[in-house]
Amino acid sequence: MPAAQLLGRRTLLASGMALVATAAAPFARADDVPASDPRMGPRVIGSPDAKIIVDEWFSLTCSHCAHFSKEIFPQIRKNLIDTGKIRYRFHDFPIDQVALLAAMVARSLPADRYEAFVTDLLDHLDEWAFAQNIDPVAELKKRAALFGVNSAEFDRINADNALREAIINKQDHDGAFLQIQGTPYFRINDVPAPDVVGSYDDFAKAVAKAS
Repeated sequence: MPAAQLLGRRTLLASGMALVATAAAPFARADDVPASDPRMGPRVIGSPDAKIIVDEWFSLTCSHCAHFSKEIFPQIRKNLIDTGKIRYRFHDFPIDQVALLAAMVARSLPADRYEAFVTDLLDHLDEWAFAQNIDPVAELKKRAALFGVNSAEFDRINADNALREAIINKQDHDGAFLQIQGTPYFRINDVPAPDVVGSYDDFAKAVAKAS
């Protein structure tokens, strides 16, 4: 399945947002976080003792990411994460401004509600982002309310240019260091895994190979 193509930093920042300048320092591993904002800390599920770590970079308006979330991830969760075989790390990699705002909302939630929220958005992508005659931001606001984000809080998140810039800076770091060309993008034990999105069997084989 082809990856969703990415928009550049300039496009993501093209709506007159106030920016917070931060230096783009290199980093050595996929799990390093160049920002000091605690909201940019790791979002991880699975046993800390698992010998295999899977990293996924995704966009919350990526149809390929949505397909993976709905059709493949539930089996991964049941068979590999919940059994302690793998530890799974999520990385925001928005491909447009709606995805960027969705990532901002996800990052503003308590860490233990992050995965449930992003899964909800991906599993209902056609309802809130791509349905005809809807405002994606208004629909995102409704879905955020289901996770405890009231209207005023949502508006504060939307106006938080420091968080917006932090997510884009992290995306810039990861994209440049890992040469990410589209989403979803996977690494298993910090090694690129381009052939895991077709089916659960493909994913499981890649995990077994890394064991």
